[in-house]
Amino acid sequence: MVDKLPASFERGTDGPKVIVVGVDGSDSSWRAAAYAAGLARRQGSLLAVVYVQPVLAGGAVLGASVAQTTEEVAEELMQEIREAAERRRGIFEVRWEFHTFRGDPYTGLVQAADELKADAVVVGASEKAGHRFVGSVAIRLVKAGRWPVTVVP
Repeated sequence: MVDKLPASFERGTDGPKVIVVGVDGSDSSWRAAAYAAGLARRQGSLLAVVYVQPVLAGGAVLGASVAQTTEEVAEELMQEIREAAERRRGIFEVRWEFHTFRGDPYTGLVQAADELKADAVVVGASEKAGHRFVGSVAIRLVKAGRWPVTVVP
């Protein structure tokens, strides 16, 4: 006699359904996006491209509209992603969405991965020297141990 187990959703058993990639305009984040797009294409996954808009308390003191500036960065990133996708239309087809979250990069990517039910997270290696001592976003994501994390140099 074979016992039938109730059907349940188990993340990560058939390959990733949603791959989150963090972009911030840096060269390493674009390499991460390209790598994640290749993974998404091969796996038939949804690629969730995430930009975390920094919240800078000192921005108002400097007389700059931080919210407006980060919105402009998000729009520029979105336009670059659209143009790259359009250039590859017919060659490589990838289902993708663009999302923005506010906060520090680590918290924003965690929130994105949770809300989007990510099966994997891809980020670029930090290009900042101080992160060797303090810890990069990538290291913090790996230590969280909640998703497979790929760090692209």
